[in-house]
Amino acid sequence: MSHEILSVLEYMEKEKGISRPDMIEAISTAIASSAQKGSSTEQDIKVEIDPKTGTLKAWNLLKVVDSVGDASLELHLEKARQINPNAQVGDIVEKELDPAYLGRIAAQTARQAIMQRIRQFEKDRIYDDYKDTVGEIITGTVRRRERGDLMVDLGKAEAILPPRERVPGEDYAPGESIRCLLLKIEQTNRGPDIILSRSNINFVRRLFELEVTEIADGTVNIVAMAREPGYRTKMAVSSSDPKVDPVGACVGARGARVKTIVRELGGEKIDIIRHYTNPLQLLEEALKPAVPKNISLNEGERRIHFQVAEDDLSIAIGRRGFNAKLTSRLLGWKLDIGKEEKAAVGFDEKVAKAVEGLNAINGLNPELASRLVTIGFASPEVFEGVTDGDLIDAGLSPKDAADVLSKVNAYFQKNA
Repeated sequence: MSHEILSVLEYMEKEKGISRPDMIEAISTAIASSAQKGSSTEQDIKVEIDPKTGTLKAWNLLKVVDSVGDASLELHLEKARQINPNAQVGDIVEKELDPAYLGRIAAQTARQAIMQRIRQFEKDRIYDDYKDTVGEIITGTVRRRERGDLMVDLGKAEAILPPRERVPGEDYAPGESIRCLLLKIEQTNRGPDIILSRSNINFVRRLFELEVTEIADGTVNIVAMAREPGYRTKMAVSSSDPKVDPVGACVGARGARVKTIVRELGGEKIDIIRHYTNPLQLLEEALKPAVPKNISLNEGERRIHFQVAEDDLSIAIGRRGFNAKLTSRLLGWKLDIGKEEKAAVGFDEKVAKAVEGLNAINGLNPELASRLVTIGFASPEVFEGVTDGDLIDAGLSPKDAADVLSKVNAYFQKNA
């Protein structure tokens, strides 16, 4: 058995990183516990293992008495002094046992207990190894898919990249290398689950911190970020040193730094702008090349109303409203975007004409249709791919947003 124990100690030390003293303590405790359970009496057994040879020794701990009532727990003073000449009544003496005494049942129980302790050691080791890496970027190898999750080998442990933390359109085959943000460690009944992410906004933040030395040393600060994974990230930066251009530092010579990050993100667009405390200045920067005009602020509701030229409307709103949504998140203000008209009469006429176009959607409230036109939804086709959240972000109530999309879907089904 000493050979088996020594093999376990060496394997766990080299392959699992579990120290020999920790393993010896676990195995000794497990064997003693299983031996006690396997015996018909409640013996107190002590087990020691030689860390170099794996040799197992066991002792029965007996109380010294002058009249033995239970031979499995007590030892007469005369016999005790044969073991320890200085033994006195009330002392505990250690009577060495033949390891074979542990028996087959105890050995089997011990084996199971040892495996349980080994698994617990591995779980604790995984948590200890990775708890300080949460929030950092880590590299692994994709191993397999399991119920929709990507299982990623990190070397010392296996991590999970769930569907919700992946970027739409990205796909990885087994054997491919992958970089992710170590998002969190979840404690479960099975042990710690290491959760990875590529869609989290902090993944982009950490990429910039690793790539841009000015961000790493604190000269350049990322003040605000907004991200739609797979589509675009907007980032406002500032500099504590007036001699350092924060945008230029992030972009790099000939765009080298930002290009490296864009490649890592699979072509996701990145807009880097200079941060301003004034929301109107920040809005102008964030919407470039579109130019906001006729701007008005509602500070109580933190809402900005503005218009853009007709040619800039699609730029300002973006595909599926993503650009307007990201700009709103970056500023922390809700945005109402309208199309600039040269004359009030012409504007009213165009609004009325657009409203007529929306009247093709059966049951749509005229007042609501007029409101939709003013925020950029000038025809049924514009609603393609729009969600409740997009309309709510544009200023509609959840009820109105759901009602509009219900009628729009009915219109598309009718005209399909």
